[in-house]
Amino acid sequence: MSNLIGSVFLRGEVVTSNLVSFGGRDGQASFLSPDPDSIIDRLPLHDLSSLRRLYNLTFDDIVDYLVELGLRLDISKNAFLQESLEFSYAMTDMTPPLLQRQYRMLPSLFTEAAVREAADVPIGIRFLEGWQSIKLHDGRTASIRAFGSRALHIVAGNSPIISALSIIRNAITRSDAIIKSPSNDPLTSLAIARTMGEMAPDHPITQHLAVAYWKGGSEAFEQKLYQPSNLDKLIAWGGFSSLKHVTRYIQPGLELISLDPKRSATVIGPEAFDSEEILQEVALRTATDIGALNQLGCVSARVVYVASGTDDAGLARLNRLGELIYQALHRLPGSISTKAKYFDPELRENIRALRMSGNFYHIIGGESDEGAIIVSYTDEPVDFYPTLSGRVANLVPVDDPLDAVRGMNSYTQTVGVYPEALKLKLRDIVPLFGAQRLVSLGYATTGNTALPQDAIEPVRRMVKWIVDERCEPETLRPQWLEEIIGGNFLETAKLD
Repeated sequence: MSNLIGSVFLRGEVVTSNLVSFGGRDGQASFLSPDPDSIIDRLPLHDLSSLRRLYNLTFDDIVDYLVELGLRLDISKNAFLQESLEFSYAMTDMTPPLLQRQYRMLPSLFTEAAVREAADVPIGIRFLEGWQSIKLHDGRTASIRAFGSRALHIVAGNSPIISALSIIRNAITRSDAIIKSPSNDPLTSLAIARTMGEMAPDHPITQHLAVAYWKGGSEAFEQKLYQPSNLDKLIAWGGFSSLKHVTRYIQPGLELISLDPKRSATVIGPEAFDSEEILQEVALRTATDIGALNQLGCVSARVVYVASGTDDAGLARLNRLGELIYQALHRLPGSISTKAKYFDPELRENIRALRMSGNFYHIIGGESDEGAIIVSYTDEPVDFYPTLSGRVANLVPVDDPLDAVRGMNSYTQTVGVYPEALKLKLRDIVPLFGAQRLVSLGYATTGNTALPQDAIEPVRRMVKWIVDERCEPETLRPQWLEEIIGGNFLETAKLD
């Protein structure tokens, strides 16, 4: 057993004692990690004055640290990441080509431009760097600064990028972080942390990061850790049940920043059928939104509303598009999309049942769990649409693209749209129904971490906004110059 498998990172120190075995998700490979009860007292930050070291750093210092870290996260050279990748094949829902690509992408998050943008867009570097003074209409002057927080990051395991993103956000906000590794990716955040420890063990950023694994739902452990005396913020990614479980610990002084499960949709206008060339491009773009990362993300396309028309001619157009999407799906590079590692047996059975409903649906593919396109012959999605996965999508015909809003709600995260002009018609309407992001068709599974997510700005909420107000009697009438007489405020002649 290697040192990487079976360790906890505690602010620069690697702990490998008191190892116990944990099972991977869905009965997958097990792994070793220190007994959580043996390290729980060391996880929280006890010396709050140590945070002052982070404020001795300039933002340029933070950028330099992260840029150097990014250079060391080259999978071809980093032994920690190599071992993490090798072990993760048995744990993750991703196939090897997809996981390898995710690891190769890690350094791109740590470039100077990416780091500065991740801070400046949601917060403003000037607020992270020092006090910003503004004059208000009532005569007071306020100085505002964004301070870091003590945060617990419960990261999701559907992409190793989430672990890297959490570490970056912790650094740029000058925060203290505890990262809870997920059971289907228990090693990525640990590998990055160990790289930090090897690079700069005494650096304030390294000293304010802890990475550990414990089984979610361990109530005695969590009840002790999830307290305002230990934490200010709880940043939780994950599924419905895990997030619902976390909410029991929220109380005054402990804020939940929830990046909860979402579903995404696609809206394609009638312009897609203007020519065969355009139709082929639309099919490739749609296939990319369905297939990228094997539909494991919230951003992946599942229900595709197509303004093909709902008459016989329209359904024929829709079937043609469905065939082209299916073909394009299987031409995607293996680093982008593959046959799913696991295919939901209930979904398989639902697809089989639909094949017997020829008057209502047409199924393209899906015979060998390779993915499928379900073409609906009514303007409603299949009733099991929330479970669409493994590169299975449902094309739904509509007469007007605006009819697609009927299928949107507060669970709708991303809406891929074609053509661009259609976005201008949709963007003032779909937010009213719950949709949170519009993006050009084919780009749904790409993103920039500086932008809002799930209709919130996670990084902005990670910080504590502190205000220093200066009030002078000459510019803001003081209350001590007023007294109440008969229920009215009257100015007194002088100070008592």
